[in-house]
Amino acid sequence: MSRKFRAVILRQTAWCSAAVLLLPALAAAQTTSPKPVPAGRQKQQSLHRYIHAVPKTPADYKPITPLGQLEWFTRATVGPKSLVGGLFPSGMGTVLNRPHEYGTHWEGFGKRYGMRLTGLSTGNAMEAGLGEFWGEDPRYFHTVHAPFGDRVKNVVDLTFRAYRPDGERHLAWARFIGTFGNNFLSNTWRAPSEADWQHALLRSGEGFASRAVSNAFSEFVPLLWRKIQHEPDPYPASVVRP
Repeated sequence: MSRKFRAVILRQTAWCSAAVLLLPALAAAQTTSPKPVPAGRQKQQSLHRYIHAVPKTPADYKPITPLGQLEWFTRATVGPKSLVGGLFPSGMGTVLNRPHEYGTHWEGFGKRYGMRLTGLSTGNAMEAGLGEFWGEDPRYFHTVHAPFGDRVKNVVDLTFRAYRPDGERHLAWARFIGTFGNNFLSNTWRAPSEADWQHALLRSGEGFASRAVSNAFSEFVPLLWRKIQHEPDPYPASVVRP
């Protein structure tokens, strides 16, 4: 990997780190002494920590905290699902030699993977940072006991909308700004053959498609895994949103 490319990676990583410094600071300001958790509920709380169900009513929605925004940024950027998910587009780009400046060797694969990571971290930092200011929740909320069609609708809906503190879904402005903003901004450090507005729009569309795939994973995989493992349903019928 060239020295210039490593410098780009380090610079963008530093920029994204600085962009989310506000979140832990706000989280620290909200920290309170934890309440003791009954032993019987510890397993349930662990189960629901990263798996959020669609609230039954707007009043049942619990707004995301600054610490929650930071946790989402970390998991969405360098979590296992994100890191593994970057292998396929980087591999396809290497096979198809797009962009051609990187070549079809391992170094080219590394450049494509690193470039994806810088763009992803920049967009996630924008979404988490801006979302914190106006209460936009980037998390995915899966349906419970819903027909397949309703699950698909939920996947698509939460690709473009997000919860706000009022417990309702609104257009995800922070996500739009983060997706389009990072793809146009990244033109300043991308290979010349893909550093134009047409490619930036294409990458933005791919970004929303990637979010839809991630939502589908969160919606269906836990359900399938529970059935394979013959685990009991952790959600009572009372949590179903009418």
